[in-house]
Order: sequence, then structure tokens, then C-alpha cells
Amino acid sequence: MGRTGTTRRRALLATGAAAAAALTGCSSGTPAGPRTAGTTAAPAEAARALRRRLAARSTALLGEYDAVTARHPALTARLAPLRAAVAEHAAALSGTRATPPPASAPASPRPSATGAAPATAPAVAGGSVPDDPAAALRTLAAAERRVSAEHTASLMDAEPELARLLASVAAAGSAHAYLLTKGDAR
Repeated sequence: MGRTGTTRRRALLATGAAAAAALTGCSSGTPAGPRTAGTTAAPAEAARALRRRLAARSTALLGEYDAVTARHPALTARLAPLRAAVAEHAAALSGTRATPPPASAPASPRPSATGAAPATAPAVAGGSVPDDPAAALRTLAAAERRVSAEHTASLMDAEPELARLLASVAAAGSAHAYLLTKGDAR
């Protein structure tokens, strides 16, 4: 008997197709015009600043995963693959290699890549993880959506290589949000 509705496989296929479409659009080879990556005279410095800001956002999201698993240890196994992917995203954006801790390691919130709290400090990392595990997952899904939207909004300011990475990370974040809520009504 076949399934009806949206399945995880269909959601991931749709996300992959969206990422491929975004990547194709970003690699056209002809410049779309001048970048507006900031007021810095050196484009390389502006690109580094953008990378640092985006890596800090992904690192803050990693802290949100840690806060949820610290508050709800029963969710650790379910969140481990998504947390590992977020760790890889943060590492890719910062230009380092990530080695996520084992799923059984105690989780603790991590500071941002800059050592300071991010400008958009998430409520979960601030210590207000909901008592209900389902509500905590919904809050984490909202954080995934927010970071995904921030990465998508930064596409126009990014150099082509970074734009391709951002499109992929944003698509993965959207898939994570779906998987965290399993399509619950928002």
C-alpha cells in the first residue's frame, strides 16, 4: 500500500532540487553586476566578514541544539544527525574542520565563532528551552528556518563559491526544520 502526502524522501528530493536550481543560477559565469557586500574597499575583507557573520549564526544554531539536548536528553539520538550536519555547516562557513562530539557526550551551549553573543541571540540558547519536548522541537525548527532565511538573504552579497555553499546550507536548514516538526502545522 503506497503512502500519500509528503514523505521525508519527497521533502529531501524537493530540497535537493531547490538547492540544485539555486546552484545553477549562481554559477552562470557572467557577473550580475557589482556586489554590495559592504562599504569595505577590499572585497576580500568584505567576503571574510560575511563568512564570519554567517559562521557565527550557524555556531549559535549549534548552541541551540546543545541547549535542547541538555534540557531534553531523550531527544539526543533524534537530534544527533541534524546537530552533526549543523556542525559541518558552521565549520564549512568558518573554513575549519568540525568533529561533532559523540551523541552520548554531555551537551553545553557554545559561544559564537567571534567569542561574543550573536547579534540575533536565539531564545533557546538564552536558556528558555520549553519544558515540553515537542515545543522544544518546534522552537528549534523555527531557529533552523530563521538561520536558513538569513543564509538565503546573504546570497546576493556572497561571492559565487560562498553563494553555492550558502544555498546548500539554507536548503539543508529548511529540510532540518521539516524533519524537526515532521510537517506539523506551524
